[in-house]
Amino acid sequence: MSHNLELLMDWKAIAKSVAPTLGAALGGPVAGTAVKFLAGALLGDEKATEQDIANTILTASPEQLLKLRSLDGQFKLKMRELDIDVYRLEVEDRKSARELGIKGGLWVQAVLSFVFISGYFFLTYLLFSGSVEVTPAFEQTGTLMLGVITGAIPMILQFWYGSSQGSKEKTQAVKP
Repeated sequence: MSHNLELLMDWKAIAKSVAPTLGAALGGPVAGTAVKFLAGALLGDEKATEQDIANTILTASPEQLLKLRSLDGQFKLKMRELDIDVYRLEVEDRKSARELGIKGGLWVQAVLSFVFISGYFFLTYLLFSGSVEVTPAFEQTGTLMLGVITGAIPMILQFWYGSSQGSKEKTQAVKP
């Protein structure tokens, strides 16, 4: 797998698909705890950086992914011992962000979303219509940039429309 392709991949999404509790923690308010846990348990070095963990997950063998899956259960137990519900924290984190947007109005988010998505489709049109010539020197960088921009589109849609059915089910399970 090429280095640029690895950069395009979202290592946290891989972690979440293999180890859901750890993945949820990595994207929420207890991310530091999850990173420290993974650094020690997966890499054997509690001082390892998030980038070290990302590199390990992006290049993981099936055996390493299996180990990551088993670490998910250990992390879940550790969080339960500390009386921390990772999924509740994840839901509350998103809920508070949405409430903040509602209280202050969503015009800034709406404008930024519109500009970003319009710019994305305009750029895509230019590239595929042949209106712009992509030089060999820019091809690799342009591909990387287009991949990163494309990866941001689902985040914008998740902000406005919520994420997956699984998240909706988690939200329903968290409600008292």
